[in-house]
Amino acid sequence: MKPTDLAPPKAANLLHRASMLLQEIHGVDRFPIDVDAMAKGAAELFKWKDPITELTPVSLPGFEGMLAADEKVSKWMIAYNDTLSSNGRIRFTKAHELGHYMLHRDRQEQFLCSKEDMLEWDGGKNIEAEADKFASHLLMPLDDFREQLNGDVNFDVFSHCAERYQVSLTAAVLKWLSYTEDKAVLIISKDGYMDWASSSNAAKKSGAYFKTKNNTIEIPHGTLASLTNEPEDRFGRGISAKTWFKYADSDADLTEMKIFSEQYDCTMTLLLLPKYLDCWKPKVEV
Repeated sequence: MKPTDLAPPKAANLLHRASMLLQEIHGVDRFPIDVDAMAKGAAELFKWKDPITELTPVSLPGFEGMLAADEKVSKWMIAYNDTLSSNGRIRFTKAHELGHYMLHRDRQEQFLCSKEDMLEWDGGKNIEAEADKFASHLLMPLDDFREQLNGDVNFDVFSHCAERYQVSLTAAVLKWLSYTEDKAVLIISKDGYMDWASSSNAAKKSGAYFKTKNNTIEIPHGTLASLTNEPEDRFGRGISAKTWFKYADSDADLTEMKIFSEQYDCTMTLLLLPKYLDCWKPKVEV
């Protein structure tokens, strides 16, 4: 089987089947997934002759992770930035590079991946988005992830998922955004400005998204995210939708929740919009 024969979910599921068999034999917990063992065992499982032989922290200024082959392309190494202090970020980075190994190593012999590359979950067919989707499916299988939510959406539930799968809180929320039919927007902000934002497909289709790439967008005044004296509201409160989206077509409220991370000095905000809300700018009649 060639890397190009695999789609991200299929590749992750194939590894899961093998790991579940080992778990049944040895009686170990299904989660968190042992990424290192999966990476080192992938070549044997698929009868490939170029195994991953090492996963190690190295100095990677400006990058989160790397997948690199030796001169003969007979073996591979996964490396992650030695400044990463979060176990969740380290695990996702390893899984992301394993995704490149599984899906893309016939295209190039080295992959250098930035922090932004770890957030390309909705980036279509590019290889960073595919590696992110692979990592998401590997670490947080959809069937199990859905069972954890049980209809509740708040930061306590996502914190439970982050702990169960040993991923970052950001990764857990992005996982939900990747499949939910709800209109929802995740925003990471620092010093009153958006660092980046991601919307569910339903939210995008209704005009509820922020183009943060190469743009400076201020957090709107009157929002929960703008209140520096209130570091968190894990379950959310009603905020006028027009406060966030000035073209919202009704006076309805959305639910806004937030937490503040001292470790990364940033605010994480999640917006839950009514299903009927439309946020597109009205067309100008000629």
